[in-house]
Amino acid sequence: MNDTPQLGIGIGWRPEIADTVEALSGVDWVEAVAENLCPGHLPDSLVRLRERGVTVVPHGVSLGLGGADRPDARRLADLAERAEALGSPLVTEHIAFVRAGGALTASPVLEAGHLLPVPRTRDALRVLCENIRVAQDSLPVPLAVENIAALICWPDEEMSEGQFLAELVERTGVRLLIDVANLHTNQVNRGEDPAKALDELPVEAIAYVHVAGGIERDGVWHDTHAHPVTAPVLDVLAELRARVAPPGVLLERDDDFPPAAELAGELTTIRETITAAAAIASPRPATRPATRAGAGAGTQAREGVTEEEREASDTDAARGRLALSEAALLSSLVAGTPVPEGFDPRRLRVQSRALAAKRAGVVAKIAPELPEILGKGFRPAFLAYAAHTPMRAGYRRDALDFAEKLLVEGRPEDSAARRRLTLWWRERASARPPRRATRLLRVARAALAGR
Repeated sequence: MNDTPQLGIGIGWRPEIADTVEALSGVDWVEAVAENLCPGHLPDSLVRLRERGVTVVPHGVSLGLGGADRPDARRLADLAERAEALGSPLVTEHIAFVRAGGALTASPVLEAGHLLPVPRTRDALRVLCENIRVAQDSLPVPLAVENIAALICWPDEEMSEGQFLAELVERTGVRLLIDVANLHTNQVNRGEDPAKALDELPVEAIAYVHVAGGIERDGVWHDTHAHPVTAPVLDVLAELRARVAPPGVLLERDDDFPPAAELAGELTTIRETITAAAAIASPRPATRPATRAGAGAGTQAREGVTEEEREASDTDAARGRLALSEAALLSSLVAGTPVPEGFDPRRLRVQSRALAAKRAGVVAKIAPELPEILGKGFRPAFLAYAAHTPMRAGYRRDALDFAEKLLVEGRPEDSAARRRLTLWWRERASARPPRRATRLLRVARAALAGR
C-alpha cells in the first residue's frame, strides 16, 4: 500500500491540551475525535495547526462497524464531512460494536457508551467486511480500522486476532490502525501473545500506530488513556518496528493530562524506542496462514441463485445470528440480564463496572452541574442507576434520564439540592415527548412549590 501517507510522530488533540499541543515541538500530525468536531466551527487551535501544515486525522468512535446493523448513513456522512473540512488524508474507526438490539432482534436499541469486542468468528467477519465496504464507498478518503482492547473473551472463537485482521484486509483492502497498547491489554486480559498477532497480521497494511497508557488492577489491565505509557507497551512498539516502519505513530491521552514537559518526554521516549528498534530490525517473513478466498468461500453454490444473491442471503443470515449474540451480551452488561452461555461471569462484572464508571465520568464532564448539585452522592447514585438502566441515546440524554429518575424517586433528600436539580432538568428537558414531560413537570412543580 504505497499510497499510505507518511505521517511521522503525532499526538491526540484534545480541547483540554489544545494550547500544549500547539506549543510542543516535533509534532508532525494530530488526531481528533471526529464526533467532537463541528465542520463549520472547527476549534481555533485545529485551524492554526492546519495553517502550519500539521495533518489532522478524524478518529471516529460511534460507527460500530462490528455491529450487526449496516453503518448508519448519517454517521458516515458526518465522518466524511469532517474529513473534507480538515483536508485529511484518511479517517479511522474501530473494529467494535457500540450498540445492539433494534429491528434485527425486535428489541429496544441498547447503547454501550464504549467500544466492545466482536467475536472472531466467520459470521462476525462476514458482517464486518460488508460494513467496511459500505463505509469505504461513503468516505472521500481511505479508511483505517483499529484493533481494540478487551476485558472479555467471546466463547467459541474461530480465529486469532492476527488471523482475523489478515483476512479482513484481504477481503476489503482496508488499512489498519494498530494500537500496541491494546495488544498489550489483550495479552494481560486474554493471554494473547502480541508477537504472534504481529507475525500473523499484514504489517504492510498499517496506516499508523497508537501508543497509550493504562494500569493493572487485580490482574486486569485497564486501557485508561489516563496514565503514562508503560515499558511493556513500548516493548510491543519495538516488536512492531522490528517488522515494519509504520507510516505514523501517535501518543493518545484522554484524561488526567500531565504537564507539557511530561507529554514531551513521552513523545521523546516513543521516538527513541522507534529509532532503537529500527537500528536492530531484521524484518521477519510473514507466518500468516493462507486465508479463504473471497467472502463466500466454503459454501456450496445453490442452483438458480447468483453469486451475489447467495452472498447477500448468507450475510443477512449472519447479521441475524450476530445481532442476537451481541444484544444478549450488551443486555447483560448494561441491564443486568443473565450472563450469556460461555462467558466468564467475573469478567463480565468487571466489564459492566467499567462501562458504568465511564458513563459516570462522561456525564460528569458534559453535565458538570450534576456532581456539583449532588456532591459526593453523584457517583454512587449514578453507578446504581447505570447498573440496571441502559443508555438509550447518548450521554446528554443519559444525564437527563439520570436526573429524571432521581426526581421521580424524590431525591436528593436535601430539599435545596432537589430544587436545584429540578431547575436544571426543566431547563434542558423541553424537547421531551409530551406525555413523559407532563409527568415530570408535575414532579418539578411539586418540588418548586416546596421551596
